[in-house]
Amino acid sequence: MKVALLSDCYLPRLGGIEVQTHDLAGHLVALGHEVEVFTATPGPRGEMHGQVTVVDGIPVHRLAVRLPWELPVNPAAPRELRRRLVAGGFEVAHVQTGVVSPFAWDCTRTTVSLGLPTAMTWHCMLGTAAPAFRAAGFVRGWAERGVAMSAVSQAASEPLRRIVGEAGEVGVLPNGIDVSRWRPERATGAAEPSGPLRLVTAMRLAPRKRPAALVELVHRAAELAGPGSIELTVLGDGPERHRVEARLRAHDIDWVHLPGRVPRDELRGRYARSDLYLSPSRLESFGIAALEARTAGLPVVGRAGSGIGEFVADGLGGRIVADDDEMTRVIADLAADRPAVERMRAWNLAHPPAQDWPCVAALAVAEYHRAAALARVRAARG
Repeated sequence: MKVALLSDCYLPRLGGIEVQTHDLAGHLVALGHEVEVFTATPGPRGEMHGQVTVVDGIPVHRLAVRLPWELPVNPAAPRELRRRLVAGGFEVAHVQTGVVSPFAWDCTRTTVSLGLPTAMTWHCMLGTAAPAFRAAGFVRGWAERGVAMSAVSQAASEPLRRIVGEAGEVGVLPNGIDVSRWRPERATGAAEPSGPLRLVTAMRLAPRKRPAALVELVHRAAELAGPGSIELTVLGDGPERHRVEARLRAHDIDWVHLPGRVPRDELRGRYARSDLYLSPSRLESFGIAALEARTAGLPVVGRAGSGIGEFVADGLGGRIVADDDEMTRVIADLAADRPAVERMRAWNLAHPPAQDWPCVAALAVAEYHRAAALARVRAARG
């Protein structure tokens, strides 16, 4: 099968959609499919205006134009995209989208107009934007025209199902990870009960991820648990870093560490030296970093209604909490109950997650067959 993966953003940008699209491409090729990527992201040397670069053996069509902040917008892209899709003999298109994805939506209009079977995966929590999508009607319209809709988690799919209604089904196509890469080579020993509970998180320091709120709730947990009970490492960087640093100064906290963004290969070692992973975001559609940490054995404490529930069983592999107050209490309780932490770690290590790339790639191919079937039905109806 010849597959076109279409995404606003792609490598060399680094983010969830970018990395997932790249990894999906590689695993589809490993299954014997032919894959090319179309994106509005310039290449590593500024390639744009339709130039093709090759990333890990995958051709990448750079349909970008020069704009401030390299915004993924190109009103001229659909015509050239149409020409390349037809000339390339593609059999299916797979669109990766978020709440605001102008290039991906232009791609969808193009593939639908061509009658090309199209799968569309939503990597976001629609949240307060859902009523606007419902009123605009274009998402439901695409479903009516045979686009196979999916989201990365059950939590992300629910508002999408309400928007699509009876126009079509919404599947779940989760993000994937290399499970063998994240599982520890050997079991790690329990932390010394007298030492601090070592908390860790990996996130972009942006408002949606709530790093400043995390520092506040962990500070409250430390007050409940007592001096020297907790230590927190926040891996990542972003525009909220100054707010986080201001909170630390305001509370005179010296047990929160901000090493910045670290390479993925370094994360395994960081997780091996930690006890508990925290995910405070309310709008976490999936939580790739949390899944990687859970695969490494770390119990995960995350928010109810987010994608964390896809791979964390409450009370077994971690805790699912209703709000910041409950997260505060859970952290404080676990600081005093190390056996509970170790039981959850052991459960995670004994139960690898289902979101391994071979399984996820197979689910993606199933979505492509669903899109092809929907396109045939649409063509038969005229």
